[in-house]
Amino acid sequence: MTEAWIIDACRTPRGVGKAGKGALWEIHPQQLGATVLKAIAERNKIDTKEIGDVIWGTAAQVSKQSGDLGRMSALDAGYDVKASGITIDRFCGSGISAVSLAAACIKSGMEDLVVAGGTEMMSMDRSRGSGPPVMDNGNLRLRLHHPQTHQGICADAIATLEKIPRQALDEVGYVSQQRAAVAISEGRFNKSLIPVYKEDGTLALEREEYPRPQTTREGLAQLKAAFTAMADAPLDDKGMTYRSLILQAYPDLKIEHVHHAGNSSGVVDGSAAVLLASPDYAKAHGLKPRARVVAMANMGDSPELMLNAPVPAAKKVLEKAGLKKADIDLWEINEAFAVVSEKFMRDLDLDRDKVNVNGGSIALGHPIGATGAILIGTALDELERQNKQFALVTMCAAGGMAPAIIIERI
Repeated sequence: MTEAWIIDACRTPRGVGKAGKGALWEIHPQQLGATVLKAIAERNKIDTKEIGDVIWGTAAQVSKQSGDLGRMSALDAGYDVKASGITIDRFCGSGISAVSLAAACIKSGMEDLVVAGGTEMMSMDRSRGSGPPVMDNGNLRLRLHHPQTHQGICADAIATLEKIPRQALDEVGYVSQQRAAVAISEGRFNKSLIPVYKEDGTLALEREEYPRPQTTREGLAQLKAAFTAMADAPLDDKGMTYRSLILQAYPDLKIEHVHHAGNSSGVVDGSAAVLLASPDYAKAHGLKPRARVVAMANMGDSPELMLNAPVPAAKKVLEKAGLKKADIDLWEINEAFAVVSEKFMRDLDLDRDKVNVNGGSIALGHPIGATGAILIGTALDELERQNKQFALVTMCAAGGMAPAIIIERI
């Protein structure tokens, strides 16, 4: 089996994901995806008719994000019509899964050149239907066996079950902001950032819009928990609530609400792309690899708690790679909620100075379908900056899942 080489990675800055407020909210999702697809082809001088596939992650495939966003974005980027495209949905894990599938296509010999990544416009209407906003979409049989509540309620439930106090979670949020501020001030993201322009040619966004470097521990401590009222708000005329759903699985659980805007991932718009090639193709076309994909894995876990799969996913991908925890130089665990990264670091007993070293989604934002590809690019840039070898990237996904990937700098 051949290797899958990562040739390059790029992304847009992340804009505040609120209609009428963020810098990217008026950009069409296809145009946002086209921004990074065009950039990655141009800066690597790729003949796009030789791209076997564009594998794109988008979680909310509704409205303007529906209709195979990967293919439409590639066409809008000026790719040759021979460059096929597919759009996948593994919720928050879509970006990692897109890159993993691209690597699998290359490793198997199915393709020689693939672009993977994702786009998510969190500022647009993302509703999937008219029923209550729950994961089962009204499937009562599924609800009976796997009652799935809101992700924020899950985060608070896990913190309660794990006895992780709010102070520890606020510290995760504070450190995320501080590290992101340093990374931005030192230009650590500059190599991969692609400015976004409006249709009239004027600049929409060229820098990260979401971070709050002025964040203090004292300020975080004063924020009101975000999911207390939501837990008991009726979702239908039968009185179903998010709390009642989690209590079906954990009837004696008295949830302590500890998450808020300062220790939860930011709602943002963004897109990212990763270019992968087989060694034979890269050598024949003068493409210099930056990394190779060592191993990929997927893991399912409790859908009722939703957010706990990253730890077993990391263990699985390490085993597949034949590596040990000590071999990993950098860890990227998506900060969907502070409890996810805090539990990850505690359970694996990690050196915190190797985890999310440039901040995470609490500070920078989480454009759901794109985040995985962003984290892979971030890890690659940092491996090069530190002259290190291995990085492991993973993240929780709705439904109780987590993809994971290990890359090695070449």
